[in-house]
Amino acid sequence: MSDQQPESHDRDDFDGAEIAGDRSGAFDEFDQIVAEESDRDPDLAVIEAGSRTLRAQAGPPQGDPVPGAPADPEAAKALLEVEQELAGRWGETKLEPSVSRIAALMDVLGEPQRAYPSIHITGTNGKTSTARMIEALLNAFELRTGRYTSPHVQSITERISLDGAPITPERFVETYHDIKPYVEMVDASEEYRLSFFEVLTGMAYAAFADAPVDAAVVEVGMGGSWDATNVIDGAVAVVTPISLDHTDRLGSTPGEIAQEKGGIIKQGATVILAQQPVDAAQVLLKKAVEVDATVAREGMEFGVVSREVAVGGQQLTLRGVGGEYGDVFLPLYGAHMARNAAVALAAVEAFFGVGQEHARALDADTVRKAFASVASPGRMEVVRRSPTVVLDAAHNPAGAAATAEAVTESFGFSRLIGVVAASEGKDVRGLLEAFEPIFAEVVVTENSSHRSMGADELAAAAVEVFGVDRVQVEPRLDDALEAAITLAEEEAEYGGAGVLVTGSVITVGEARLLLKRG
Repeated sequence: MSDQQPESHDRDDFDGAEIAGDRSGAFDEFDQIVAEESDRDPDLAVIEAGSRTLRAQAGPPQGDPVPGAPADPEAAKALLEVEQELAGRWGETKLEPSVSRIAALMDVLGEPQRAYPSIHITGTNGKTSTARMIEALLNAFELRTGRYTSPHVQSITERISLDGAPITPERFVETYHDIKPYVEMVDASEEYRLSFFEVLTGMAYAAFADAPVDAAVVEVGMGGSWDATNVIDGAVAVVTPISLDHTDRLGSTPGEIAQEKGGIIKQGATVILAQQPVDAAQVLLKKAVEVDATVAREGMEFGVVSREVAVGGQQLTLRGVGGEYGDVFLPLYGAHMARNAAVALAAVEAFFGVGQEHARALDADTVRKAFASVASPGRMEVVRRSPTVVLDAAHNPAGAAATAEAVTESFGFSRLIGVVAASEGKDVRGLLEAFEPIFAEVVVTENSSHRSMGADELAAAAVEVFGVDRVQVEPRLDDALEAAITLAEEEAEYGGAGVLVTGSVITVGEARLLLKRG
């Protein structure tokens, strides 16, 4: 690495178009992205005054398989006992906005989260897929990684991964029992006991330190400032697209939500910003200025130059902060996944100091191998053919819109049947409206969670959106899947029919289990 220091400029030194233009005049497609971005949020100029902009002068693991139930009965029993103990704590949706309890746990554990550098990820949609891509890139560059994501698709062990794979049930149980005495110490000293998510976060940070890992990739549970994960000093802070979700806790506008999510941006960090609504971008850039953080923005310093639909995914050219990376195959569907890939690439470049410590781009072949290995279970995942059944964990209107666009682009369905089960408190009407143009019919159902919206209540909303003739109600998920597959197969003319199962991660995880057993 060079000892060259990062350049620092005031806004008066150049405008957005010049940032890309002085790197090279050859990137016409990327210049177009820059122009579009400049047109999109011209009001940000005053916020950016005084900020520093990240800029450069210049065989990984095969996916992350979802673990099944432990083969060893004793291991299965021990894992179940731990899950039951964790379930006795506050659930993930019951929050007391404070990091005091997790900070106390880290203190008695000896601050394990300080033992490795971290990339911290927040946003509304795309966090887990982006985390998996970052992990794959770091693994490809021969770093040992820990990844902490939530919620899980099928097994709680998915939440804590080492080197691209979930930790074993035995290690999960061992880690829990290792920290349990310290958890109980904190429980006794705090007004409220540690929550389910706080204990899991402590387990993840302890497991990463014990491994030990070279880098941690950490996804927030909800928000940012008071999220339990926010006791790390993320040298790189990633903000995926912000939209309306959890409005009862985070705020009623993207700007208000960004205020909370911006809490992961630490002093002197590098911030990787996906494209945001203008009010959210203003808040995040203001926060970056306040803490002297370096910023790289999608559509300005990095982005997707080009993309083409390919068999099994898409072919990309990505522009990173350090250069252009062509012929990148991503085995995931949709423009949103391509944008997630660009964000992940920029985050890893920032982690390695590209654009600050040196101008050299990452090795392109290694980048290609990493992206080609990415898997993201439950996100535009094909789990069956004849008819094709796709699973996607979209659970809010913005996520549903991205999924609908991806399905339309990537699959030639002559008729698509939806299976939807959602959680209470979600904008189910907005979600259904996003899917209405692509669903010929929809089967509404429930998942096993106590938070699942009742099938009848969901059906009432669906009838308002689709009309009574296009809605079928099946309270049991297995019956709903069978009904949807039957509808897709019922007439020969619909040989190209398919099924999309969506509405929540829990719905997708349970459907995945049912379909893979069948």
